[in-house]
Amino acid sequence: MLKRLPFLCIALLALAACSHSNDSSAPAASSAPAPTAAPATSAPATAPATTGSAAATPAPAASAPAAATTAAAAATPAAPAKASTFVEDPKWVEGKNYFRIEPAQPKVSNTDKIEVAEVFSYACPSCNAFHPMVDQLAKSLPSDAVMAYLPVSFMPQENFPMFQRAFLTAQALGVADKANDAMYDAVWKTKELSSENASGQGLKPMSELPTLADAAKVYAKYGADPKEFLAVANSFSINTQVKRADELVKAYGVEGTPTIVVDGKYRIDLRAAGGYAQMVELAKYLVAKEAAGK
Repeated sequence: MLKRLPFLCIALLALAACSHSNDSSAPAASSAPAPTAAPATSAPATAPATTGSAAATPAPAASAPAAATTAAAAATPAAPAKASTFVEDPKWVEGKNYFRIEPAQPKVSNTDKIEVAEVFSYACPSCNAFHPMVDQLAKSLPSDAVMAYLPVSFMPQENFPMFQRAFLTAQALGVADKANDAMYDAVWKTKELSSENASGQGLKPMSELPTLADAAKVYAKYGADPKEFLAVANSFSINTQVKRADELVKAYGVEGTPTIVVDGKYRIDLRAAGGYAQMVELAKYLVAKEAAGK
């Protein structure tokens, strides 16, 4: 029986992803064709509103009640248009472009809304490339949906466990969102939290990887006290959250980062979706699907 290979971070051109597969025979993500958009169909003309019709039809001069009714109708604001009915899009194929999680699993957060969760790590180059689009996705979600974040730990050689614990700690202290961009920058721009060696041609030894104390310095710029940060990071509460995060990653069937999980029911990964933009489009599609109860 073949043993599962360890997680390796594969930097691919347009569709790089941190994945636990090292199978060189697998097709490169950048070669995965983006889904072809279905031809747009013209929406049927909307029937004129009753209010507009009444306003446009002159009332007989001899009928005062009719005229009054017409005037009242014209003065009444039209009701807002209802959201269009959800329609299955044939370009998104379950089992090919996205995957159903069976059985459905708990959400990352305690929300009653539809949850869109990004499974990520600050040390993942693909997550760094994707995160501006994730920010836009979070802002564009409808009122009945919410964004959540699930940090992974499956690549210790690239310091994923430290970043997982740091994020959960920052979340507990209320500074995770404010420092999100800064954490990516500290890894990929200033390199103060980078796992790469000085030459950029390999990884630092495990003993030289950035520590929680180093991460605390970044979070300190956003209001976290470094001593409190370290105390919370090593608390029972964060230990419990770390364990739960690892369990959810496994239960969702996550095979690499970035991955998006919708409501604990659907998994979207970079290769299957066909790119970053397609991941966002698919997430919105599945939110609409959930909202419609499909």
